[in-house]
Amino acid sequence: MSNTSKGAVLLLTGLAAGVTLGLLFAPARGKENREKLTSSLQSLSETLVDTAVVQLDNLLAFTDRVVTQFKTQTDPYAMAHDDIENAII
Repeated sequence: MSNTSKGAVLLLTGLAAGVTLGLLFAPARGKENREKLTSSLQSLSETLVDTAVVQLDNLLAFTDRVVTQFKTQTDPYAMAHDDIENAII
């Protein structure tokens, strides 16, 4: 997992913890707090799913480029250094 991914996971975890604690200590009724918490968690899960879909699309596009490059080159192991470096990052 890259540093950017770790940072994003930590940020989202901290955000979820902050929202949860904020709702638990807020001066509202329990039912209202549970509804707010449920709404926040659903929003967070939708964001995570959207992010995962984008990352999967990026991975599939990269894989397609690599396969196409392997098919068109006479030396299939002569991939461009930038492609490999971008895949790692």
